Amino acid sequence: MSHPYTFDPLPQPAVAPGEFFFAAVGLDHGHIFGMTDGLIGAGATVKWVFDENPDRVASFMQRYPTARAASSEQEVLDDPEVRLVATAAVASERAPIGLRAIEAGKDAFVDKAPLTTFAQLEAVREATARTGRKYAVYYGERVHSEAAILAGQLIERGAIGTVLQVVCFGPHRIGGGRPDWFYDPEQYGGILCDIGSHNFEQMLFYTGATDGRVSTSTVANYAHSDTPGLQDFGDAHVVLDNGTTGYVRVDWFTPDGLGVFGDGRTLLLGTDGYIELRKYIDVATDNGGGQVILVNQEGQYRFDANGMTGFPYFGQLIRDCIDRTETSMTQAHALKAAELSLQAQGEALVLAP
Repeated sequence: MSHPYTFDPLPQPAVAPGEFFFAAVGLDHGHIFGMTDGLIGAGATVKWVFDENPDRVASFMQRYPTARAASSEQEVLDDPEVRLVATAAVASERAPIGLRAIEAGKDAFVDKAPLTTFAQLEAVREATARTGRKYAVYYGERVHSEAAILAGQLIERGAIGTVLQVVCFGPHRIGGGRPDWFYDPEQYGGILCDIGSHNFEQMLFYTGATDGRVSTSTVANYAHSDTPGLQDFGDAHVVLDNGTTGYVRVDWFTPDGLGVFGDGRTLLLGTDGYIELRKYIDVATDNGGGQVILVNQEGQYRFDANGMTGFPYFGQLIRDCIDRTETSMTQAHALKAAELSLQAQGEALVLAP
């Protein structure tokens, strides 16, 4: 069925080659590649890479030939050309790295979960308020998903009226070869803090809320007794400050028969319709991921979002760093999502298997 909607033009590079340099410090999570790809796609140049593991550094440099191996984090921080420091270190180390970048006069771009304790949250809030520097967060399940971006544009155009509820499902596959920190809640922050942070951000974004409270949350280790620190299930219900609600369920139970790491879906209920996002796979079809299904008063529509939106967040972030604006994501929004994830994690009822 044809649709009546027009969408935003594809983003163009935000800067010319060599105009904006950034560095990668801490390569523990593979999200560093998505973060780097996004920035490079928007025109930035990666100048330095630093990690304690030389194999990871070599792999990064092979993929990004402009990157040079730094002898230390301090060498990166001492380079006045570096405007932004990106990190996907162990989750508990992301805030310390980001704060050191801020104190060195640079902006920080950290993987989710952006922090793992309330003390880190307060330290980041204090540092960003005092310095005016940015602590940007890679909430990739929205800012690096064309389906999620297209849904935002549909909501802006009134396709489903006022959003009333956001329901997110974030199943993942554990796989093999995970590092030790993956099983230590002190280091990964717990399942709602870690995976769930994506989803609390989406609740705030799609509803337009600026605050909220966690009404209930649970975590469990149902089926991985050999790794007791792992939480393989978590869920939470959130009441937001504008009267809307959100629900998230995250888990490590993706079966081997699925062709991707997880069947991540988001449901957006509005007063005049609903949207379903099938971000990574449309099960038992050849459609692939990036599917957006819209049902409203006018009809039923399916969009293949691949190639429709690009990823405007990265160019906006680059311009924000240069122009000292907040077009990509406000600091308050990024940290409120993190705060909700900490609250959900800290207040969670631990379920017995």
